[in-house]
Amino acid sequence: MALIQQAQNAAVCTPSDVTKFTQDTSLFVGVGGDVAVIMWGDTVAVTLKNVASGATLPINVRKVMSTNTTATNIILLTNNPA
Repeated sequence: MALIQQAQNAAVCTPSDVTKFTQDTSLFVGVGGDVAVIMWGDTVAVTLKNVASGATLPINVRKVMSTNTTATNIILLTNNPA
């Protein structure tokens, strides 16, 4: 199991079915709901259901999809420059 490192950069996430992120991007969900993502090692979206407000998801995402995402105020957390 990999050790989770503290993020050094943060940016507002606008869900998009097109925009790809760099590797080592996790998420903070401000207002809960469903979050549809394509994980870094996958090509198909999965929907994380009922993510709580204030949750930090220590996952490595390629995309946060606008389709099926109902959560809002999502923040990208990364160690890569913005």
